[in-house]
Amino acid sequence: MDYTSSIDAALKVKRPKYTAIAAGRRHTVGLRLDGTVTAVGDHKVGQCDVSGWRDIVAVAAGNVHMATNTGNSHTIGLTSHGTVVAVGWNKHDQCEVYDWQDIVAIAAGWRRTVGLKSDGTVIAVGRNNEGQCAVSNWRDMVAVAAGDWHTAGLKSDGTVTIVGNNQYGQCEVSGWSDIVEVAAGYLHTVGLTSGGTVVAVGGNKHGQCEVSDWRAMVAIAAGSNHTIGLQSDGTVVAVGWNKFDQCNVGDWSDIVAIAAGCAHTLGIKSDGTVVAVGDNKYGQCNVSSWCS
Repeated sequence: MDYTSSIDAALKVKRPKYTAIAAGRRHTVGLRLDGTVTAVGDHKVGQCDVSGWRDIVAVAAGNVHMATNTGNSHTIGLTSHGTVVAVGWNKHDQCEVYDWQDIVAIAAGWRRTVGLKSDGTVIAVGRNNEGQCAVSNWRDMVAVAAGDWHTAGLKSDGTVTIVGNNQYGQCEVSGWSDIVEVAAGYLHTVGLTSGGTVVAVGGNKHGQCEVSDWRAMVAIAAGSNHTIGLQSDGTVVAVGWNKFDQCNVGDWSDIVAIAAGCAHTLGIKSDGTVVAVGDNKYGQCNVSSWCS
């Protein structure tokens, strides 16, 4: 299964080779070349119990904004057979994915899991109080993203559709076109265009939507209140909340993939090693030994 290649063909865009890292609220998940998975960080609800996973081709980590009453998370893995595995917090049945079939991409938000099927339809389980799981009528999707309370889907024609909480306008994407990648944060949504520019809507209290001057981007990631962009030369830019230095990526180079958690940022280098900055209270940035 080569999901990214199918998207590249549909949207005529070249993507970074490596897309095998995920950042949650307090933990980090990495996919090795051999299909096994490793994780570091907060483990109180079993979200790092991934040592037995095999034949994994993609990972996702449930994320949520930083607040004193939040933090529980879950981890999702997509297998080469199109099935899905899950560990961690399951209060809202967000880990009830074992009957899923023909899945080609996954996303994990706060208290929910989203799966993209090979026929372009989407399924979701978990909390649906704000309608963030109301995706049963979606068609022709090529990618999905999950924020705290909203879910975004990228269509094959380069447009984006979103369901869920829209309190800060994070779902106002009807004017977007020519999008090749979408990312969702706490209260904002980010889109990458085929021309390498970036658009963003939603909450901008910390400047996380100040991306209009970005150019030559090949990938994006959205943390709770910060936004990350990978440039074609392997360098990385960031805007938004920086209390934990999660935006201090200016010296990174030779990066081929990025991920953003609540308050930490990750990058995979071309040699398969991983770099991290930001909140490390639970050891979620302890990835210096990771390789392959």
